[in-house]
Amino acid sequence: MENKIRFFDGSSTTPVDVRVVEKMLPYFTENYGNPSSHIHTLGVSAGNALEEARRSVAEMLNAANNEIYFTSGATEANNIALLGYLKAHPNNGRHIILSEIEHFSVLNIGYRLRREGYEITFLPVDKYGLVSPDDLKKSIKKETSVVSIQHANPEIGTIQYIADLSKIAREYGVYFHTDSTAAAGNIPVDVNSLGVDSMTLSAHNYYGPKGVGALYLRKGIRLSPLFEGGFQEGGLRPGTENLPGIVGMGEASSIAIREIPARVKHLELLGKKLWMELEDRIEFIHFTGHPERRLPGNVSFWIEFVEGESLQLMLSIKGVMASSGSACSSNLKGEDEYDLAASHILTAVGVPAEFCSGSITFSMIKDIRDEDIDYLLEELLPIVERLLSMSPLYADYKKRKMSKNNNT
Repeated sequence: MENKIRFFDGSSTTPVDVRVVEKMLPYFTENYGNPSSHIHTLGVSAGNALEEARRSVAEMLNAANNEIYFTSGATEANNIALLGYLKAHPNNGRHIILSEIEHFSVLNIGYRLRREGYEITFLPVDKYGLVSPDDLKKSIKKETSVVSIQHANPEIGTIQYIADLSKIAREYGVYFHTDSTAAAGNIPVDVNSLGVDSMTLSAHNYYGPKGVGALYLRKGIRLSPLFEGGFQEGGLRPGTENLPGIVGMGEASSIAIREIPARVKHLELLGKKLWMELEDRIEFIHFTGHPERRLPGNVSFWIEFVEGESLQLMLSIKGVMASSGSACSSNLKGEDEYDLAASHILTAVGVPAEFCSGSITFSMIKDIRDEDIDYLLEELLPIVERLLSMSPLYADYKKRKMSKNNNT
């Protein structure tokens, strides 16, 4: 009998809420008008649906409606936020500040700009993945034009002190962007309290459809479009809008407004339960990310002597879907050569290179229940024991430990 799927990889995507699907369906076959067709009924209806979705996203962020621009996803929004600002303000300086643990859609912008002659500062993080406000302040110079710091890291779960960081940038008159892909729609987000100039978000990370995202842009901040076309999205993102996807994002945002408090409470309790059980029952475990300032339901760790991808694959056979930070296409040197290397996130927080391969992240979705945690633990612990028994590093460790005990 096939195992029930237990999805613990919510940081990569989330299932589309059935209420979102229901909201989207008419815009494929019934209300299929183009929002730019302002004359006839179907076009007007489409335009109204587009603006309704914009209002919902804006409300979720405590933003104004005209501060929300729809995109094809977070990657495009990050590119518009950073490259669009530089294009609009070519004389503001050629120094950019990013953190070491950004998503590749931000890091690779930095690498590209460095090849084009920009100076890029990659701010280090502490063992929890937090950027120091003092480090940011010391890094800002007269030529600094852009600061971009990720709101929350999906791999280790840490939530940055964005309000403190944006305040420093604001004091120096520097444009501040945050990639909130992992946070917006999953925890309360208020762009005014955070003080950011722009923010990226993605629908599929909070139970909306894939292929649609948004950029919050504070009123008065000017960006240039990255490609030419019509006047959709205020001319910032030309091209016919993905209306069904945008409607879905709006509905996911509307649902999030109502349900985030309960979701957060639910996932925090389950995350705490899993953390404590793992801590008590696995000898060589080391947790990553901040123990308190973290995404609800995110539990990330590495296990000495255990290879993370093997752990992930064995769990998958048992119907448990998780993610491993053991390897990724990494561009740590900022060149055009990509190597299979330890996750840049783990390296940045100081996980020893020889243990990076043991990393795994359980990021829970809203449908996870207590019995799913129990099942995960039931399957995980024997797998860890099996992998330890297969590990030559663990065998060597036991020999050394036995030799030391005999000598004493």
